[in-house]
Amino acid sequence: MTDSERQPDRRLERVILELLERRGPSATICPSDAARAAYEGEDDGWRALMEPARRAARRLVTAGEVEITQSGRPVDPAQARGPIRIRRVR
Repeated sequence: MTDSERQPDRRLERVILELLERRGPSATICPSDAARAAYEGEDDGWRALMEPARRAARRLVTAGEVEITQSGRPVDPAQARGPIRIRRVR
């Protein structure tokens, strides 16, 4: 992956952390929140950022910054299927 290809993913990492910072310590966000916040258009083009947002969240899990949850419980990002939430590590 080239630097220009990594830039949107790195931006999504920043967006995820910024969104969580604005909320309470136990608050969660959906990857779509990050995709929408990072997308600069008026249409539903943010949907193309959903998988990059999930990848960014997985990298932040690896870095120890966040955890991915399902049904309110932390899950292994590699095992997560379906809707996920992202929250700061407790």
